[in-house]
Amino acid sequence: MSHLEPLKGRLLIAEPSILNDSSFNRAIILITEYTESNSVGFILNRPLDYVLKDLIPDIESDFTVYQGGPVEQDNLYFVHKVPDLIPDSIAISDGIFWGGNFDSLKQLLNSGELSATDIRFFLGYSGWGKNQLKDEININSWFISENNIKNIFSENEDTFWRKKLLEKGGDYKLWANAPNDVSLN
Repeated sequence: MSHLEPLKGRLLIAEPSILNDSSFNRAIILITEYTESNSVGFILNRPLDYVLKDLIPDIESDFTVYQGGPVEQDNLYFVHKVPDLIPDSIAISDGIFWGGNFDSLKQLLNSGELSATDIRFFLGYSGWGKNQLKDEININSWFISENNIKNIFSENEDTFWRKKLLEKGGDYKLWANAPNDVSLN
């Protein structure tokens, strides 16, 4: 079976076979960087019990903060769709951008010019060293989706993984309906 390449801008979907992995069980990761030497991405469907102003008191924003991954969990990252408003953003794909000028971002947030469908915040990131992600894909820990990612900020995080499995079809349809804890089934 041929696999899509894990290119920047694609979605990395956790295979049902990694249900016991606490870091990545049912994770959907936006790949923001993919090079010969490393890969970086952010988990899109793991909201934390924090909002932005809990972490940065001088920002008046109730936007949810997500767990981006197990690496550098004391750092805040952001992905957005408004590069015209946030200078120095890095293009990912299809109108999705990573980072940018934090002072500009802070001003936009405090003035209420951004909505939750424009931006997502993450504590930490998911990272892989040289060939590590390809090796994990080859042992069926992940599959890649090349579907349109423009609406990733409005996806329901509780059903996003299930939706991607249903889109993949076949045996994945069975796993899409499995409970979070399969030992309770």
